[in-house]
Amino acid sequence: MKSMLSLVFLITFSALSQNNYSVSDTNPYGLPNPEAPEQIRDFEELIGKCNCKSVSRKQDQSWADAIDMTWEWKYIMNGFAVQDETIKSDGKHSGSIRQFIADSSQWYVHYYSSASSAITLPTWKGGKKENGNIVLYRDQKAPNGMDGWYRLTFYDINDQGYKWVGEWVDKTEKVVYPTWKIECIKPLKETVEIDDIKRNISAFSNAYMEGRIDDLVDLYTIDGKIMPDNIKIISGKEKLTSYWKIPEGVKILHHKVTPLEIKVENNIAYDYGYYEGKTLRSDKTQSTWKGKYIIVWKKINNDWKIYLDIWNSVKE
Repeated sequence: MKSMLSLVFLITFSALSQNNYSVSDTNPYGLPNPEAPEQIRDFEELIGKCNCKSVSRKQDQSWADAIDMTWEWKYIMNGFAVQDETIKSDGKHSGSIRQFIADSSQWYVHYYSSASSAITLPTWKGGKKENGNIVLYRDQKAPNGMDGWYRLTFYDINDQGYKWVGEWVDKTEKVVYPTWKIECIKPLKETVEIDDIKRNISAFSNAYMEGRIDDLVDLYTIDGKIMPDNIKIISGKEKLTSYWKIPEGVKILHHKVTPLEIKVENNIAYDYGYYEGKTLRSDKTQSTWKGKYIIVWKKINNDWKIYLDIWNSVKE
């Protein structure tokens, strides 16, 4: 029996460890796996979602009107690869799977598009340069038969956004003919932080309804404190786990938090609003409840955690 339990634990632990860096409620764009090649962080400043303008060259060689699009980046394959996706206002969407192959010391980028399905995906190769630009190449002849590449370059990468250009170049890279340009702007930092807090609010409700109390308690800081109705302040992971533990035979059927305001100041934030829920008791009867709350958040290791959580009930 002991060996069987050990095997079950090992399988469970192994399964969990294979997803530690995947997209989750806490990390909506995933995380770079520390076991991956260090180049996995080459696209780190692009991770997330940007609002962009896309301009392409028409057959008459003039530039078309700009198209609005979003460009979203995330870590996939448990943090060993990067995926990006563009959602364009004209309905033509595209994306790429990006893997760094250490044996060849370069990135391989496999491109796909809703506008043209392909049995074999076109592939670009390249990497990050000393100047911070990311440059990728694919063999492509010019219309006149001249040998060259189609070159993709990410440049002007900073905390406010980035630019991208696709262009044909000859083998000397002295003849350059751009055909596609994109400029991206990141959302305001406060907007991103508020979205992260909202995501953790939803993660709290989901964990509570699904009985994942360890996940729920993990949303608090190590010294997190709760202040329920008519109870002294409760602090620390162990006591929080004991408080939130759902009794045998009881199920949380519904839990929803509706923030009325979220305010962020550096690494501290607060929100307040209303909560509501429904419980299935062990005797199969149901009770509904609602109340008001205030939460103080702290940003710990780039993630928002609950530091102070106070609430009390209100009448229907």
